[in-house]
Amino acid sequence: MPLRRSDPAHILVMLLSSRRVKIARLYSIKITHQMTEFHRTSQEMNMIIFKQKSKIILPMLLAISLVVPIAHATPVLLGIGNLPGTGSDLSGLTDTLESGVSANLLGGMGSGFAYAGNNTFLALPNALAYAGGSAVDNTTSYISRFHTISLSYSAGTTLPLTVTTTLNSTTLLSSTTPLTYAAGAAPSLNTATINYFSGRSDNFGAGNSLNSNNGRLDPEGIRVSNDGKSVFISDEYGPYVYQFDRQTGERIKSFTLPDNLAAANLSSSGASEISGNVTGRVANKGMEGLAISPDGTTLFGFMQSPLLQDGGDGGRANRIVSIDIVTGATHEFAYDNRIGTKNYNSSEILALNNHEFLVLERDGKGLGDGSKAAIKQLWKVDLNGATDIREMSGEANLLTNQGHPDKSLFLDIRALLNANGITDANIPAKLEGAAFGDDVIVGAETYHTLILANDNDFSAIAGDNQFFVIGFKDADLGGSVFLPQAVAAIPEPETYAMLLAGLGLLGFMVRRRK
Repeated sequence: MPLRRSDPAHILVMLLSSRRVKIARLYSIKITHQMTEFHRTSQEMNMIIFKQKSKIILPMLLAISLVVPIAHATPVLLGIGNLPGTGSDLSGLTDTLESGVSANLLGGMGSGFAYAGNNTFLALPNALAYAGGSAVDNTTSYISRFHTISLSYSAGTTLPLTVTTTLNSTTLLSSTTPLTYAAGAAPSLNTATINYFSGRSDNFGAGNSLNSNNGRLDPEGIRVSNDGKSVFISDEYGPYVYQFDRQTGERIKSFTLPDNLAAANLSSSGASEISGNVTGRVANKGMEGLAISPDGTTLFGFMQSPLLQDGGDGGRANRIVSIDIVTGATHEFAYDNRIGTKNYNSSEILALNNHEFLVLERDGKGLGDGSKAAIKQLWKVDLNGATDIREMSGEANLLTNQGHPDKSLFLDIRALLNANGITDANIPAKLEGAAFGDDVIVGAETYHTLILANDNDFSAIAGDNQFFVIGFKDADLGGSVFLPQAVAAIPEPETYAMLLAGLGLLGFMVRRRK
């Protein structure tokens, strides 16, 4: 099994393999102690912050980088994990949706993808649609949720790594305060104190689209707080950005977003919402992406298409909205989505550090669309010095007043997949989720990892949920500094139960000994 860069054993190997053997000797005592602590802590609590962020290992990694130069290399495809969407999730739901499918259908889970510590990730399905419910835009009462999955690696055959994907849990999203539903559309699982969000497009009340009492939610972006206890989710209907308790799925905070994002006149039909408004988000193209700064203080929501007042769908100037997690203060920045001579919608935003980001731009072509992929790219953008455009509108104004450097290409995803034998027709049409994972060692090479996930819209023709594990190095970042988010790994509920049972047994043994 490949070692993580965060594992002290990796550091020992790297040191011993260098020509500076004396350095290895100097650190050997510290490393041995660190390895003992690592394994002991993992066994006892499984609640650790990764060693790659620890104060002990970072200086050692710095020393290693000085004596073991890393050669420049372009990003490489390390492996591909998959999880069929035809099975059941772990929600425990037993009812049937309007479309006739089971409410616990696993389906797609790549609308959003977030690192949750220790090669654990949160995967986000969006609203489940079907052909036959035109009055509600073919949406269903599918309860909004996220899945916890883990990725593990072993030596590969055709690719360097074999990626094993495991579904660990499913968490339903709810509110302890009342939500507004259409007549007969409230989830049957609701209780007097728990109200579940669902994808039904007619679950809204009076007011504009930012009304947080609306029961409709179409999740698209997800990130985890640094303490590992909270989950932040953005959506397309509002747009909304909510904070949920990671263990219970209950909403604990609603962030107030700028009014210029709101659609004033709501409808269960997306086409009617577009024609009935002149400002605000475009229907079904709300806050598609969500990033969190590595220091855990700020969220960055990415609007999938320009607002109606900025040119609407097909326009060139998207908005990035920053949100201070503590104060709720917001700022807005412009992003030029043009590639060559064409404008593209954007699916995801991921923080490289506290001011630089990767943005996923793509077409809608490929597997699931019956066509061939043409544009799937990750672009780097630096918001340092960017102008707050909140009081501005219009494409020309936004592009003129960006105030930050032009974007630069980080990775042509399509070219990378093509080079590994994946044809344009078999590249998922909707690559939407992105997250950094733990470092891995493959042979003599150490890589940072970037995982891309696809949204199959619960469609069998779009294939399985796929997780493309891409390796990259600092030299691939064009001078940018990679600062990964440090997320505290916390046990899943069933792990807590086992831990409590173990503590109870220990207490019983102590009492017996007395």
